[in-house]
Amino acid sequence: MDVRCVVDDAVQRSSAFWGEHGLGFLIETEGGRVLFDTGQSGTVLLHNLTLLDVEAVSIDAVAVSHAHYDHTGGLPMLLEYLAPGTPLYANPDLFRERYSVRDGDPEDVSMTLTREDLTTRMSLTLDAEPQEIVPGVWTTGAITERPEFVGSSDYHRMRDDGKLVPDAYLDDLALVLELDDKLALICGCCHAGLINTLAHVERTFERPVKVIAGGLHLTSAGEGELERVCGALAGRPALERVYPNHCTGEAAFVALTCELGASVVQPCPAGTVLALQVDD
Repeated sequence: MDVRCVVDDAVQRSSAFWGEHGLGFLIETEGGRVLFDTGQSGTVLLHNLTLLDVEAVSIDAVAVSHAHYDHTGGLPMLLEYLAPGTPLYANPDLFRERYSVRDGDPEDVSMTLTREDLTTRMSLTLDAEPQEIVPGVWTTGAITERPEFVGSSDYHRMRDDGKLVPDAYLDDLALVLELDDKLALICGCCHAGLINTLAHVERTFERPVKVIAGGLHLTSAGEGELERVCGALAGRPALERVYPNHCTGEAAFVALTCELGASVVQPCPAGTVLALQVDD
């Protein structure tokens, strides 16, 4: 199994990859290629896929972590290159209208494609239950138990019964990769909360998490919340690698590095190849 970061806010130093505020991962297994999130634009996504020597038509499935534009913005251009009928995996709440309200006026941050747009080119698998995309690669399904703090932003809103209310991030999901007796967790923004997501994954798949990668949405986490996250990760002896990027935040990156050590916590800009088989 090979996992590479295709899109991130940052790029590897002196590399030809392009960066933008967004996220995308490519997972390759013997069973096929899965693209997890599409970044903010098709321009950056397709440029970086070309650098990885990956033709879009060779992608066997697409999974979407949630509807926000920085995770779905590359999909309209990508559709032009995907094979007809390529499956799309996501939560059923994917098409709800979502907004960012910072200066009084709501800005639409929803996915620009409608259900009708996608069904003409893709096969939609929208399910709140975990779904196996290719052998060994699963969606988490809906993360409904959230006793710990969530990865929220005060300005995020969703439309519910015609009104704008705080976004409940009902569509948030992550990917789970089966690594023999352990798991890898690939997050989009982790709006359901990292601790909640970890507990859901280990309860559902009955194995410990060995590798975590992606956006952990700790940018708005306070000192106490960062301490709880660090403690939760440090208390998992099976955890060997954490690759935080995108919306994790500098303060969280420093806190995680101080707690887990520089040899364990690594940055994950576009172009990064994840080490999944790490020696104990």
